Amino acid sequence: MAETLADAASDEPGTAETMPEFPMPRAAGCPFAPPPAVEELRERNPISKVRIWDGSTPWMITGHALQRALLTDPRVSANDKSPGSFPFVTAYRQEIAKYTPELIVNTDAPEHTRLRRMVNGPFLVKRIEAMRAPIQKIVDGLIDDMLAGPNPADLLTALALPVPSLVISELLGVPYEDHEFFQRNSSLALDRAAAPEDSRAASTALAAYLDDLLGKKLVEPGEDVLSEMAGRVENGEMSRTEAVHMGVAMLIAGHETTATMISLGTLALLENPEQLALVRDSEDPKTVAGAVEELLRYLSIVQVGLRRVATEDIEIGGQVIRAGDGLIMDLHAANWDRETFPGADQVDVTRPARQHNAFGYGPHQCLGQSLARLELQVVFGTLYRRVPTLRLAAQVEELDFDHDGTTYGVASLPVTW
Repeated sequence: MAETLADAASDEPGTAETMPEFPMPRAAGCPFAPPPAVEELRERNPISKVRIWDGSTPWMITGHALQRALLTDPRVSANDKSPGSFPFVTAYRQEIAKYTPELIVNTDAPEHTRLRRMVNGPFLVKRIEAMRAPIQKIVDGLIDDMLAGPNPADLLTALALPVPSLVISELLGVPYEDHEFFQRNSSLALDRAAAPEDSRAASTALAAYLDDLLGKKLVEPGEDVLSEMAGRVENGEMSRTEAVHMGVAMLIAGHETTATMISLGTLALLENPEQLALVRDSEDPKTVAGAVEELLRYLSIVQVGLRRVATEDIEIGGQVIRAGDGLIMDLHAANWDRETFPGADQVDVTRPARQHNAFGYGPHQCLGQSLARLELQVVFGTLYRRVPTLRLAAQVEELDFDHDGTTYGVASLPVTW
């Protein structure tokens, strides 16, 4: 592997036969680090070519500064219908891209700007901060239930999944009693190992569900995001198809990533008890907020990277990216870039880590980042204080880590107290 990586990371990008394949396997017994091969690529050359599932060879960007430069470069496009070799995650994603409408995730300015403006209001910092007390009530209630239930418990099902599911349901106007339906189908839609027909059926079911719900909001609007979008559909500002697919994207993103961060973040703190003590024993909200940023940096759970395509030639990092070349931004590798984060392989909740790339960067930076931060602050600022004896009820080696979805996490997290 070292010889292969050396070829791939040299000044000459190499041939498809000498390039490492992405995604790369993680090291056994090291659940938090990027794959060793990715680390080696970044150290040798943070802009290198890799080979993906379809035989194409996009550039993989593993350096923090390089990612930020490219993610703000107007010559880099998120449009998966752009001419060139867009580096799709799977063959199924490549196929459905032909039929997927324009959304904030697959468009560039000015269309991206228009669509983002349609849904930006509910996610502004001031409106999100007003949700702190309701989220605190949700978290306290779930912890009460966990403490009153069986011991050991699965933190994933007791807390990590219900918190973001309840919050995004309330925000969007989706009945929480349907959470098992959208959790099951969103997980299947994102599963890279799922059969294409199963992913397609899951995506179709979610779209049909949101379309039906949007229709009800058109008749009886409420105080929620779907009702706001329904109003924009009525006013002709966006199409019903755009609203439905936007709703599906927010529903999936609103619980999948945050649930994974709660469970994997708790695991990281339990494995670093001195850092956990700093979070648990502090009464300063800034300490908890800083810990959230550090855990976002350290874990970087979106493991498939951000996918882009160059629309013009770009000279950067000693290489020339040609128009039509695909790019993969490996967020985890960039967040472990020692030039930006000295001692990046260690959790340090006192580190000023806000400049991480866990939410992406530039105009496509995650729409829901303020909501995710608030949920994580409330959970991490409450759980360990209320359950100071919380500990794992299994060995780390016994945990089942999920390598197939868009996010990286654990299938369950057994804890006791």
